Amino acid sequence: MEGLVCVNDFEKEAMRKLGRSAREYYSSGADDEITVKENVNSYSRILIRPRMLRNVSTRDLSTTVMGKKVAVPLGISPTALQKLAHEDGECGTARAAETIGGIMIVAFFTTSSYEEVALAAPNARKWFQFFVHKDRSITEGVIRRAEMAGFEAMVLTLDCQYVGKRRASARNPIEFPQHLNLPNDTGDANGELNMSKLHDSMDYGVTWEAIPWLKRISKLPLVLKGVQTVEDAEVAVELGVDGLIVSNHGGRQIDTTPATIDILPSIVRAVGHRTEVYIDGGIRRGTDVFKAIALGAKMVEFIE
Repeated sequence: MEGLVCVNDFEKEAMRKLGRSAREYYSSGADDEITVKENVNSYSRILIRPRMLRNVSTRDLSTTVMGKKVAVPLGISPTALQKLAHEDGECGTARAAETIGGIMIVAFFTTSSYEEVALAAPNARKWFQFFVHKDRSITEGVIRRAEMAGFEAMVLTLDCQYVGKRRASARNPIEFPQHLNLPNDTGDANGELNMSKLHDSMDYGVTWEAIPWLKRISKLPLVLKGVQTVEDAEVAVELGVDGLIVSNHGGRQIDTTPATIDILPSIVRAVGHRTEVYIDGGIRRGTDVFKAIALGAKMVEFIE
């Protein structure tokens, strides 16, 4: 698109084109949105010390994630309801991940089915994000369906026992288009796009005991998204998880938590030699990716 040359340009254009509900759903954070801003601003406070006269005639951005090569150390964080923005929804995003050679993490609250995403981007590396439900058979059903569709890792989001106080939604409740549904839901909601009902099905009492259970019922690698302290990272590694995503949910859940880039180094020092550590939150430019990798992240993820 002519004139759009950076992430901020695309964000401004999206805010101009999207309807109110979609715009506020995607952009709003919790309370005063301090963490939303800090996720971005913290990168600007980290400065680069360039070294000169190095041979950069041949550059290779590839790395390995979960033992397999990726062309770039980039992933796409799970983001719900993508058809609010475009009719292609998660299928279009998966094709973008396939094009760049990164990893697509498909959200549980997705408006395209696992099967549709797999068909749209057959060569993309695809993980799926999920929650633990009160009825554990729902969780197991989601995992089995994603396994059958060829997804190669499962990502458990840790910080949704509390739904963030997003003031834009409180002032003007979001109105979801009636034609959208949630095809991956296997519970009582029957795919209905009723966020309150779906959140009610989650197990808000879930604890670390769920981790051994998940590892028993699936051979897929298990990644935990939402780790924000060294203490939790240590517990996770002791329980044998395969990866951690340092994430504060883009500042959408709890305000005034630290920016993810500020807590990344301490978590990498504590557990980075025992598991892979990834990060999302506030990444807007190539230098942000460079800083995160330099501070120990194995991969960075856009969109949160």
